[in-house]
Amino acid sequence: MAMAIVLILLVLGSVLFQFLSPWYFTPIASNWGAIDDTIKLTFWITGSVFVAVNLFMAYCVVRFRYRKEKRAAYEPENKKLEAWLVGLTAVGIAAMLAPGLFVWAKFVEVPNDAAVVEVVGKQWFFSFRFPGNDGKLGTVDAKYISDKNPFGMNPDDPNGQDDVLIPASELHLPIGKPVKLLLRSVDVLHNFAVPQFRAKMDLVPGMVTYFWLTPTRTGKFDILCNELCGVGHYVMRGKVVVEEEPAFQAWLSGHPTFAQTSARATGDAAAGKQLYAVCAACHGVQAEGNPALHAPKLSGLGDWYLQRQLKNYKQGTRGTHDKDVFGKMMAPIAATLADDAAIDNVSAYIKTLPDNPAPATVKGNANDGKRLYVSTCGTCHGPGGQGVQAMNAPALKGMSDWYLVTQLKNFKQGVRGAHPQDMYGPQMTLMSKTLTDERAINDLVAYINALK
Repeated sequence: MAMAIVLILLVLGSVLFQFLSPWYFTPIASNWGAIDDTIKLTFWITGSVFVAVNLFMAYCVVRFRYRKEKRAAYEPENKKLEAWLVGLTAVGIAAMLAPGLFVWAKFVEVPNDAAVVEVVGKQWFFSFRFPGNDGKLGTVDAKYISDKNPFGMNPDDPNGQDDVLIPASELHLPIGKPVKLLLRSVDVLHNFAVPQFRAKMDLVPGMVTYFWLTPTRTGKFDILCNELCGVGHYVMRGKVVVEEEPAFQAWLSGHPTFAQTSARATGDAAAGKQLYAVCAACHGVQAEGNPALHAPKLSGLGDWYLQRQLKNYKQGTRGTHDKDVFGKMMAPIAATLADDAAIDNVSAYIKTLPDNPAPATVKGNANDGKRLYVSTCGTCHGPGGQGVQAMNAPALKGMSDWYLVTQLKNFKQGVRGAHPQDMYGPQMTLMSKTLTDERAINDLVAYINALK
């Protein structure tokens, strides 16, 4: 009897949890309400079977409980019962699968007027590509992928010259217009999923997959990778912003085309030398850094990374947090650089300076730090800490160790990486939280100091 009561309470609790639980679907933001309908139908069918089976078990426990005067009947076959079970099971499965087939038929039938956007997945971030005025995406090939050409664009394809490249994990879409998402991976199996859209698809190496949707609600929604794609899988996130058409066009026009990216002139180191005079007061004549002034070593950093950080300071993406005391000191200095050309020039000059390793000041257990570095940092920043531009990861080897400690703490505490316009900071914020305490940070940096 106790077992029967337990089964009945299990059914009652499950039903109450279904109807009273605060956890349910996120509010839908696309045309795929049919996805919700099929899931609800599955819930009702499987839920009904769950209730019926468990109540039947409770009945059997009571009805056929042991009684001394009763003998068990042996009945190995019951064709009538088997026919009912087969028939009801077939009807239930068909009721669950048939609606999904109709939804799938619509899911793969893209409207003729749908815009096209390419989603590129790479460990561990998303980037995006829009066709230019010709409405055609240029061809791509893995053999063309490099630090300067992370999308693998074919430089000889005229259709790709006006393609708009978005090398950050934030995608904007206009509300109310259908869009076809072409999905491509350049390394391992990934997945592109936005819960509010009720649509997702795998990014499979060697092929292009797709799905389509029509955004129906403005807002900012999370992009998730729903395939286990490596140790940094949990940080492979992004944002999709659904907005009105004018705002979308303004955002799109603010990004360069492939032709503009290819034609961009490198900085003038000679002109940058004069601009660097302001920086030298803190960072040193050779950009060797000065701990007394909280100025880290700059020599050895890629010019692309220096450019990005100077723009972040100049635009207020970095150096505005109340607790970022030294970042606030850098912001007005970056503002003295009049434009992107000035930023390119001073970065080009810093690149010419000798990359002498900064003195080690952090004490920690390098052996323990090796495990932390190999399992997290090394995949993006390189096994030797040399930095990998294609991964948007700067060099760590030979840099100011006290500065690395400070920035890891800043990421961990939300002082850095929390600004909504910081496209790469959130990834580092999640990574830094794997370092449980100050000792782990010191051990990690001690290992970076030991890299040759």
